[in-house]
Amino acid sequence: MNTEGLVEVVLPGKVEPEGLRIRHGAVPAAGPGQVVIRMEATGVSFAEQQMRRGRYYDQPAFPFVPGYDLVGTVQSTGEGVEPDLAGTRVAALLKVGGWASHVLVDAADVVPVPDGIGAAEAETLVVNGITAWQMLHRKARVRAGQTVLVHGANGGVGSVLVQLARAAGAHVIGTASVRHHDALRDMGVTPVDYRTDDITARVRALAPGGVDAVFDHVGGRGIVDSWHLLAPGGTLVSYGSAATRDDEGSKQWPVLKLLGRVWWWNALPNRRRAYFFNIWAGRALAKDRFRSRLRADLTQVFTALQRGEVSARIAARLPLTRAAEALRLAESGTVAGKVVLNP
Repeated sequence: MNTEGLVEVVLPGKVEPEGLRIRHGAVPAAGPGQVVIRMEATGVSFAEQQMRRGRYYDQPAFPFVPGYDLVGTVQSTGEGVEPDLAGTRVAALLKVGGWASHVLVDAADVVPVPDGIGAAEAETLVVNGITAWQMLHRKARVRAGQTVLVHGANGGVGSVLVQLARAAGAHVIGTASVRHHDALRDMGVTPVDYRTDDITARVRALAPGGVDAVFDHVGGRGIVDSWHLLAPGGTLVSYGSAATRDDEGSKQWPVLKLLGRVWWWNALPNRRRAYFFNIWAGRALAKDRFRSRLRADLTQVFTALQRGEVSARIAARLPLTRAAEALRLAESGTVAGKVVLNP
């Protein structure tokens, strides 16, 4: 019998980070087709920042345990699961539930972490890595010699995107505050200061014919500028609405507006394309295909890490019980990389 106790962080409602609660309980038991993962690393993503404000467009009702992804070791397996999976380090994409010492997951949803990659390093590349890989290679299909624009190039997804794009042979322009410019230059990225530069004029000076792809997590009115910066045949991938994080009102409306713009642009007689990227798209209708693609893409990201094409950028490591401090730090905008929570 497992004598360990469950520790999890609960988001009770729209609260400041200090309003998070720590809850103790019994470790769950693995049912048929399930595994219990003993969490070794989970992270603070932009999703949790939106969720505590009630602004993530399809978040569950309060209260719930946040945590978009995790890395840990399989502690126990349920009926129908290969027993040899126990003791294996795996990664899982969850949307919610990761901020806990032990997490119940369908065995089909876990992805093995290669030997030699630490839990915290792997964690930085789960949701961020899958998102970046799929937008770059499955949506925009970026090729060597092309030029791409990445907004928020120093962010969680953005920093992985620019590295994967450079590994693919693309020229990369990245927007970021000036304190991150030296780090971007070290990665071969041409930085643009989104606070002081006229981004449109600066990008047009760097790419007079337009860029082949724009990756935009900001949304809002700036998404129109992103569309107009595309070269013929170019692709806009919108994957968020960070500009509306602190707004009031409907949390669905910013996403619906983005979807409407994407539909309208794609209906126009032009050679450019637009997508609104949702990492969960297709899961409800084709779960096996979704799982297969996720496993393949995350494995590619881990391989890129092993080859040195991407780096695991850890901003800070804090224990799970200090989740409030971790969330506050992630929201401060003062750190580069991912804030990781450990047991």
